[in-house]
Amino acid sequence: MIKRFKLSRWYHISTLSTAIHSLFAISILACGAPVENRKPVTNQFKVALVTTGPISDQGWNAGAYKGLLMIRDSLGARISNVQTQTPAEIDENFRQYGAQSYNLVFGHGFEYQDPAIRVAPSFPMTAFATTSGTRTAPNVAGVTFAFSDGAYLAGIVAGAASHSGVIGTIGGTQVPPVVAAFKAFEAGARSVNPNVKLLTAYVGNWEDASAAKEQAMAQIARGADVIFQDADAAGLGVFQAARQAKTVRVIGSNSDQNEVAPEVTLGSVVIDLPRAMMMIARDVRNNTFKGHVYQLGDADGVVLWVANPKLAGEVSPATVARLDAAKKVIDAGTLKVPE
Repeated sequence: MIKRFKLSRWYHISTLSTAIHSLFAISILACGAPVENRKPVTNQFKVALVTTGPISDQGWNAGAYKGLLMIRDSLGARISNVQTQTPAEIDENFRQYGAQSYNLVFGHGFEYQDPAIRVAPSFPMTAFATTSGTRTAPNVAGVTFAFSDGAYLAGIVAGAASHSGVIGTIGGTQVPPVVAAFKAFEAGARSVNPNVKLLTAYVGNWEDASAAKEQAMAQIARGADVIFQDADAAGLGVFQAARQAKTVRVIGSNSDQNEVAPEVTLGSVVIDLPRAMMMIARDVRNNTFKGHVYQLGDADGVVLWVANPKLAGEVSPATVARLDAAKKVIDAGTLKVPE
């Protein structure tokens, strides 16, 4: 794993004309000018992952890194990962990977769509895939997940489990996929208890666990006894707050977070990111990749509700039956989950 890298340089110079040609090529790469018909400098399959948060978050970014490792182990790929500290770094990192002839670059998050569209034309031999993205180009694919379906099921659990009739949602930033998930969560809860009250807060970033804990404690003080978090590393603070309160329950997101705090976690809305990333990597490897939107959900085995078996006794048989019935109508397409 590397955090930063520099563009390749050619140092072997046999003639003056070769030196001039090499220096000219370097200047083109450094300026990000269009590069046509580029061929990989090696036959090894190379895949990169760019994230906005740390891969130690036990959630969104950790799941993507597991996918990167699976691609390495299953396809023999050379891999690299970098975390962007500022939005300005996204274009730079995409260009660096393109200049190093990476076959596939994942931009892990809604924020990566526009940078991918800007950079991709300069590196037509590199495929770019943005998760939670819908914008496409000849070598740019979006990947959308039916996360709202899983969030709706989580809402059913929360609505049934809440004793106070007050539930909470805490997100990292107010991006459309998170907003949609919270609306679906609320709808699921109201299908059980039409009078349920929803509290919503956003941390403002994806890393500040202390701020997320404060948000959770504020919601708990207002009566929330079940909180659904979708805040990556920051979301770990929600588990800390629930542990401190003891009677509050948490619902995890993106990865199976049931073991983060098993004594307070009812379950997790899981995106099987390794499975999704492998689908795309195989398409690139097999030269069948196309710039389109991969729409993945329960039917693809990518999005699912995973109950915490250690708290199974807190979810009644009636709620389990309601979950099964809701899942069937969602899969059949007869229930439109609000987004």
